[in-house]
Amino acid sequence: MASVSRRRATDDPAWAKALVIGVVAVFLALVLILPLAAVFAEALRKGLGAALEAINNADALAAVKLTLLTAAISVPFNAAFGLCAAWAIAKHEFLGKPLLITLIDLPFSVSPVVAGLIYVLIFGLQGWFGEYLVDNDIKIIFAVPGIVLATVFVTFPFVARELIPLMQEQGNSEEEAAVSMGAGGLYTFWRVTAPNVRWGLMYGVLLCNARAMGEFGAVSVVSGHIRGLTNTMPLHVEILYNEYDFVGAFAVAALLCLLAVVTLVLKTALEVAQPGMRGRGGH
Repeated sequence: MASVSRRRATDDPAWAKALVIGVVAVFLALVLILPLAAVFAEALRKGLGAALEAINNADALAAVKLTLLTAAISVPFNAAFGLCAAWAIAKHEFLGKPLLITLIDLPFSVSPVVAGLIYVLIFGLQGWFGEYLVDNDIKIIFAVPGIVLATVFVTFPFVARELIPLMQEQGNSEEEAAVSMGAGGLYTFWRVTAPNVRWGLMYGVLLCNARAMGEFGAVSVVSGHIRGLTNTMPLHVEILYNEYDFVGAFAVAALLCLLAVVTLVLKTALEVAQPGMRGRGGH
C-alpha cells in the first residue's frame, strides 16, 4: 500500500506533464535556440563566401589564435590547481581549509570587470609593480600575459568545484588501504585517487575551456583592444559590431558558437559515458 501511495503521489497527470514540457520547450526555443539560429542566419546573410572571408581576415585569425592560446595555457593550469586543491580539501584536514574553499568560490561572486581591474592595479603603468615592469621591459597589461592571468582568475573554480564533492563522496578508504599496503603518497595519488576522478576532471576541464574561450569582461579590461594583437574572439566580435560590420561580427560569433557546441557535445558524451558524474560539482 505504501508503494502504491508513493507512486500515486509522484505521478503527475498527463496534462501537467505536457504543460511543464511545453513551457520548457517554449522557453528554450525563445531564449536559446532562436538567438543561436539568428546568429548563424545573420552570419550567412550575404552567403557562405562572405562569412568565410570575414573569418579568414588577418585580424579575425589573430583573434582565433589568441583565444585558443589563452585557453591552452589557462585550462591546464586550472586543471592542475583544481586537482591539487580538491585533493587537499577532500582528503586532508588543515588550518585555513574553510578559507581556501571560500577563495576558490571567489571568482563566482566577483564581477569579471573587477577581476580585470585588479590586475591593472597590480601590473598597470601606475600599479604596484608598474615601474619595475617598465624598467625591465616586461609587458603584462595590454599583452598576452595579462589576458592569460585574467582568464585564469575567472575560470579556476570550475575544475576544483567539480572534483571536491566527487572526492568527498568517494572517501579515503581506498587511499588508506593503499598506504597500509606500503604505497607512498605520490603513488597512491596517481594510481588510486586520480583514476577515480578522471571523468570529473575531464568534465571540469570542458567547462573551464568553454568559459575561457568565451570570457569577455576581465579580458576586455586588460587587453587594451589592440587589433590583431590582444583581441580575443569575443572582443573582435564587439569591434566588428561597433563598426557596423554585422556579417563579420556574426561570422566570428558563429565560429565561437560552434566551438561552444563542440564543448557541449563532449560534455554530453562524458555524462552518457559516466552517468554517476551527472549533477556533481554544483556548477
